[in-house]
Amino acid sequence: MRELDKTNKSFEDIKHIDENGVEFWDARELMNVLQYSNWQNFEKIIEKAKISCKNSDISVIEHFTNINKTIKMPKGAQKTILDYKLSRYACYLIAQNGDSRKKVIALAQTYFAIQTRKQEISEKEYSMLTEDEKRFYQRDLTIKGNYSLNQAAKNAGVKNFDKFHNSGYKGLYNGETANDIAKRKGLKYREDILDNMGSDELIANLFRISQTEQRLKRDNVDTENEACNTHNKIGKIVRDAIKEAGGTMPEDFPTPKKSLKQLEKENSKGLRK
Repeated sequence: MRELDKTNKSFEDIKHIDENGVEFWDARELMNVLQYSNWQNFEKIIEKAKISCKNSDISVIEHFTNINKTIKMPKGAQKTILDYKLSRYACYLIAQNGDSRKKVIALAQTYFAIQTRKQEISEKEYSMLTEDEKRFYQRDLTIKGNYSLNQAAKNAGVKNFDKFHNSGYKGLYNGETANDIAKRKGLKYREDILDNMGSDELIANLFRISQTEQRLKRDNVDTENEACNTHNKIGKIVRDAIKEAGGTMPEDFPTPKKSLKQLEKENSKGLRK
């Protein structure tokens, strides 16, 4: 049990969080934890994992992102090497395709299988969650959705991501930008608006995000202005659908008394006690 806890801690220690709040692992760091000493051998495992991902009809590029790193060499020289930015699911597939005779690989398979399962939830399980638990779940889905949307927007030629995301908010929130939403909610500077939404408001945003990503890809959008117009249009379509169904308009949803960040801090304190 101690060895399992120690290995799990190692996986958590090398976990990174990007600018969008999405977790990822560095392939070369994972290689060391999994006790592979040779990159060429470990890259073979990565390639097998990518094939498993593709065979499951899941986007490989979203889970295995190529990144180049520059390392220092003797006498002041530099060398560019290949690395990967891996999702939790990618790590799970790597562990599944690794040498199971290695104890650390077996532990990794257990760890990432459990953690990946925690990201999934059935409709029945969801209905039994408290509102705050639903908020955490929908916030995490929304963060992941934004990550995928950003990739699609980048491929469409978007460089000004604030403009792009505000186009979507304006469509959904009747002209309000992210800053306008934050001010209306009474949030402090740079406080995350997603952390201060209820589950239903998050669901509305998640629908906007997923539909925009699909439209950008389906229509082969290739300019920033067209991408922004598409995002704004989808936001309006989602807003009209909510209105047609007689639902609560996004700007009329109440702001929860506590942000998810506050709840995380309270939970963390409770665990320490």
